[in-house]
Amino acid sequence: MPTITKSNIAYDKRNLSDKELLKLYYNMLKPRLIEEKMLILLRQGKVSKWFSGIGQEAISVGVTMALKPSEYILPMHRNLGVFTTREIPLHRLFCQWQGKMSGFTKGRDRSFHFGTQEYNIVGMISHLGPQLGVADGIALANLLKKNGNVTAVFSGEGGTSEGDFHEALNVASVWQLPVIFCIENNGYGLSTPTSEQYHCKHLADRGKGYGIESFILDGNNIIETYTKVQKLADSIRKRPRPILIEFKTFRRRGHEEASGTKYVPQELMDEWEAKDPIENFKSFLFSKKILNTSIDEAYVAEIKSEIDTALESAYAESEIIPSKTTELNDVYKAYDYESFTYSKETKELRFIDAISEGLKQSMQKHKDLVIMGQDIAEYGGVFKITDGFLEAFGKDRVRNTPICESAIVEAAMGLSISGIKSVVEMQFADFVTSGFNPVVNYLAKSHYRWAQQADVVVRMPCGGGVAAGPFHSQTNEAWFTKTPGLKVVYPAFPYDAKGLLATAINDPNPVLFFEHKALYRSIRQDVPTDYFTIPFGEAAFLKEGNAVTIITYGAGVHWALETLDNNTDISADLIDLRTLQPLDKEAIIKSVKKTGRAIILQEDSLFGGIASDLSAMLMEECFEYLDAPVKRVASMETPIPFIGQLEDQYMAKGQFEDALKQVLAY
Repeated sequence: MPTITKSNIAYDKRNLSDKELLKLYYNMLKPRLIEEKMLILLRQGKVSKWFSGIGQEAISVGVTMALKPSEYILPMHRNLGVFTTREIPLHRLFCQWQGKMSGFTKGRDRSFHFGTQEYNIVGMISHLGPQLGVADGIALANLLKKNGNVTAVFSGEGGTSEGDFHEALNVASVWQLPVIFCIENNGYGLSTPTSEQYHCKHLADRGKGYGIESFILDGNNIIETYTKVQKLADSIRKRPRPILIEFKTFRRRGHEEASGTKYVPQELMDEWEAKDPIENFKSFLFSKKILNTSIDEAYVAEIKSEIDTALESAYAESEIIPSKTTELNDVYKAYDYESFTYSKETKELRFIDAISEGLKQSMQKHKDLVIMGQDIAEYGGVFKITDGFLEAFGKDRVRNTPICESAIVEAAMGLSISGIKSVVEMQFADFVTSGFNPVVNYLAKSHYRWAQQADVVVRMPCGGGVAAGPFHSQTNEAWFTKTPGLKVVYPAFPYDAKGLLATAINDPNPVLFFEHKALYRSIRQDVPTDYFTIPFGEAAFLKEGNAVTIITYGAGVHWALETLDNNTDISADLIDLRTLQPLDKEAIIKSVKKTGRAIILQEDSLFGGIASDLSAMLMEECFEYLDAPVKRVASMETPIPFIGQLEDQYMAKGQFEDALKQVLAY
């Protein structure tokens, strides 16, 4: 029998049965033995990277065992114990780490950067912070569904310095969301010690500022972790609210194995090795005669056998054979467009009214659709698009938000994970910069990474012509057309705005829906009163001619129409793109091959705008048909100014007529 030393952690058995205690031990032992094997494979070059959680197993296991299998957990790099406690087959985990098809991301992402609906786990992305807001969204879905479920989300102490952490806590507190924020305070962010990361004594103290109950637990004490989280989770299920827990622990390996630990004082390392959660718990169980050598050896043998068998089967899987078709098809969730018949009854609507009506009818069609944004409830939004929605649909579905663009976009992602559609209103398109990361790195990439749809529409009031200055007038669609995984819609008329918005909400993929503010109250059109949709990727031909193709969208459509009305001798195809992603490439190319000339008009400044890509596409596809160089017309290469005379000078509108005539005269 081995020598069993006295435990350095004070355990209180409480009312736990021997069976429960042994299960806690087994569940900690399993990730430890897997990690030890991974470190060997890493040195052999059979695993490319490893983020070790050795010494932190009690947190992952304790939290996971305290929650119900139906409750979502959002882990980090070092939470292998979450995955193993949820009993994910090791074969699949090993395939994930080796980039095999039977993993969770088809070789598209590494280590723990994946989620699985089957096991109610949502893995993190490298930007760390967004998952906190995603947890808010899942918790909000639990509230709306009244299912009594709790959500747990992990962060390292380093991640608590990110704005997402503070936004997520604030939103959770304001909305009283049933979420447990778990901070694994393990001493270092890569090589930066906690003394250089924050100045408060305890990170749990941050909960007080947000009106959130907070607790400090010994993260190496499995009994304390399990029983306390279990008690708190039961309490939250009865009285929904957020809770913050700081787990004191230590990272005994490098940030990732290549980093090493030379920056850690040896005495500190020795101190925490003496507090190893598994060795100490093992000593406790031996002392209480709950665990013996026979049982322990049987556990080790069973787990090692499972590891070896799973590794052998993972190795046997063939390497992924790249397929461009497969890769491209997985960027977006497949969506079968559904057309709706409607009566001939119409009424004249302003652009802004068409959006409001389309949004209202979508709220009626999708009974759980949630709208979130600043001042959208009682106030009706700064443009009054949601005026009256609160009375019609209630505060659960029409939600005023704090000024937390990042956390709200993330919460929308969490709603999608829980099967609920949402529309997020950016008060102005310019403000999306405060939520840029979750849009381009979370919404855009989730389906490609692990087949999780981001069923989110982000409404973007945009554009100049209203003397609103540099921070309320940008038309920033080019930021998003560049990002695979996003769809970008930009209507110019009330009819299109209503029909395309309905399609955007039906589509399970993330959609950036641009609404030009200058069109809101200046453009009117007869629009069907019934609910209807318009397919994405189909441009509208507003005029037909033979001399030139004019390609534009948004306010540019009306500038082009005005120019053609003033020059009735010009025979032009006028194409309103309507959607920029997907793009009606076929219609554009067909027209340019017919006319032999093309001019592209955009309100955005020239360099890096979508006009540049359209021009390049035409040069590649239509060069031999062209009778003149493709012309791009855009606004000045400056931020958009405030005062009217400067804004008029900035706008592409003033340059378009001369540029069009130059193309025709070439």
